[in-house]
Amino acid sequence: MKPFIFIALTFGLFCCKSANSSHSKAQSLFNGKDLSGWHADVPDMDKNPNLKSPFLVRNGLLVSMGTPGGHLITDAIHQNYRLEIEYRFAGKPGNCGALVHASTPRALYSMFPKSIEVQMMHQNAGDFWCIVEDISVPEMEKRRGPKEKWGITEGKERRIVNLTDNSEKPLGEWNSMTIECLNAEVKVWLNGDLVNHGFNSTATKGQIALQAEGSEVEFRKVMLTPIRKISK
Repeated sequence: MKPFIFIALTFGLFCCKSANSSHSKAQSLFNGKDLSGWHADVPDMDKNPNLKSPFLVRNGLLVSMGTPGGHLITDAIHQNYRLEIEYRFAGKPGNCGALVHASTPRALYSMFPKSIEVQMMHQNAGDFWCIVEDISVPEMEKRRGPKEKWGITEGKERRIVNLTDNSEKPLGEWNSMTIECLNAEVKVWLNGDLVNHGFNSTATKGQIALQAEGSEVEFRKVMLTPIRKISK
């Protein structure tokens, strides 16, 4: 556990219990049958229409096959919500991510949509990656590197490391990730641990995306609960 986790956890628990918001009815973004409500953006398929999409439904699970690289993006735009995702690397450890506040497609490296990525990569789950959007966290230089190298485009320090180590389940077991987006804040829990908390996000709404980034990943739950702000 990193030294500053106690403060972060305490602050996170306090925020969770605050009475300035309430949750509305949850809705599943994945119906277990097909990819209704989503569309794929896979650049290589523009060049070769015979390529198969890396996103499919198998045995009631949403599966990212990892290649060719791309994103599965919600048709709808969402703002102020709690997103619950259950995922696992069924074969070997690898890389994937959930993107929030996604907008302009292929804004980075002609691949990644403008967004804030919540990392799912094995042993790095909960990191933030800034993709032509930005977000702040406590102890920024410790967690992002020297300030002069920060940025949101190619060649810049876009990674913000998570708060905890060893929050992931063993390979093959299901991980539960919760992402709460409220106004300009993004909080992330992994298997019950608060693993990141960002604020001053440069985006506060957008689409949600799942990645195909080289590894096969299975998803059995993608549940969104809108958050309704309550005036004091």
